Amino acid sequence: MEGQEKLRAAKVLVIGAGGLGCPAALYLAAAGVGRLSLADSDTVELTNLQRQILYRADSVGAQKAAAASSALRSINPDVDVVPIAARVKAGELDTLAAQCDVVLDCSDNFATRHAVNRACVQHRKPLVSGAAIRFDAQVMVFDLRKPAAPCYACLFPEDAQVEEVQCSQMGVFAPLTGVIGAMQAMEAIKLLAGIGESLSGKLQVFDAMSAEWRSIAVRKDPACQVCASR
Repeated sequence: MEGQEKLRAAKVLVIGAGGLGCPAALYLAAAGVGRLSLADSDTVELTNLQRQILYRADSVGAQKAAAASSALRSINPDVDVVPIAARVKAGELDTLAAQCDVVLDCSDNFATRHAVNRACVQHRKPLVSGAAIRFDAQVMVFDLRKPAAPCYACLFPEDAQVEEVQCSQMGVFAPLTGVIGAMQAMEAIKLLAGIGESLSGKLQVFDAMSAEWRSIAVRKDPACQVCASR
């Protein structure tokens, strides 16, 4: 009962209502999170339906944020679902992060991931980050309430030369997004309820072809341009 009350009082921000955001938001709503803000500027396409499980054929052409919110309310009408049908910029992210307890990064590009990370560092909010492409995926918690915790830029520096790949171009194994999105919801619920041990400082890498997990320790970078002064 105590944990459920914590969830009812919690405010969660989910960035991205695609392959990761759909299952993550579904489990958070079903769990009874008090307020769930869901940000996505895209519209539903037919090719989304094989992995973005909140949408149906009649959702094609609709704003993802609105369609996802409607589906979530039908699952749990007691959850206050706030659709944000826009690509949120740095200033807006700063405001949104300040108003929530946990942020889930379910986006598909590094620019958004770094902007979300900066907002979470600024307001010391726990960040649950997930990514999936082809048959490979990763998930990690950046518990920025802890001074010694790394941030996303410690793992992927903002000035690093990283190849940008997206599901729309490279494809993704549909069940893989469900696995990672569900794990993001699980880690968020643990953080909100104050139970268990989170994935803070532990990058989990999953190879769907071999069904094998690897755990990689990630430490705070003392020279990180984003969180070094925190």
